[in-house]
Amino acid sequence: MKRRDFVRNTFVLAGGFIVSPSALTAMPFGKKERKITILHTNDTHSNIDPLPSNHPKFPGMGGVERRSAIINSIRDTEENVLVLDAGDIFQGTPYFNLFGGILEMKVMSAMGYDVATIGNHDFDGGLEGFLKASEYAQFPFVCSNYDFSGTILKDRTVPSVVIEKGGLKIGILGVGIELRGLVPQEKYGNTVFLDPIACANREAAALKKKGCELIICLSHLGYSYKDEKVSDLQLARCSRDIHLIIGGHTHTFLERPTEETNLDGQTVLINQVGWGGIQLGRLDFLIEEKIFSRKDSLRVQ
Repeated sequence: MKRRDFVRNTFVLAGGFIVSPSALTAMPFGKKERKITILHTNDTHSNIDPLPSNHPKFPGMGGVERRSAIINSIRDTEENVLVLDAGDIFQGTPYFNLFGGILEMKVMSAMGYDVATIGNHDFDGGLEGFLKASEYAQFPFVCSNYDFSGTILKDRTVPSVVIEKGGLKIGILGVGIELRGLVPQEKYGNTVFLDPIACANREAAALKKKGCELIICLSHLGYSYKDEKVSDLQLARCSRDIHLIIGGHTHTFLERPTEETNLDGQTVLINQVGWGGIQLGRLDFLIEEKIFSRKDSLRVQ
């Protein structure tokens, strides 16, 4: 069955999806399922505490203590959990002004984040500020379309990582928004912006060659725009090999992940959970694996 049809026809978990890896060649006699739980945030903007009780839209909501408790409770019940962030960790409360992002990195590390990407506000302390704060991060930053080779951030980020959970290889790559006109040039220095769609496709292809069965893009491009600015929707439509885009930047609250069709006619899921740590995204992937009986003298095609 095509992945597109399989995803569309098998919604069985609240807020979650079932996807199928590449089919194997052998003689099937049964099936086995592996569950991957992906938790994610974006645009938390230094909101360590809950929002004020007099906030006009989200009074008293959010806060890292609550988020940590939720993450830990999910880890207590689920075996294979990934915690990811799509950027704009910095800027928005006095905590950033006081500690320059160090507190945010320490808190995320304590919560056990696995991977994050870089948002435009993560340059608000300049390259020096990000470098200093990121030394306290016990997780990698992925970004495939910022060339930091001429800056002090050379080798501080990677285009992608591979993580194994439940015997499954999961590839995670990152892409960031154009900084020119959005961030003062002195903040990002000699950072070179590269085409995010081309970089994402190149990195996804490389992850597929490494045997990754689930490929996730952490994107700080923004969900959608009225003009031709590159967005997550455009990235999905122009992509190959990416199964899930976790987005940020536009502070978009999605009630459920969006489905888009990529260049190969396969479904790409897109999700974003607003801003400020008000929501924690959760997607459950059930990877349905065929179990095979093999005979050395017979191979059924």
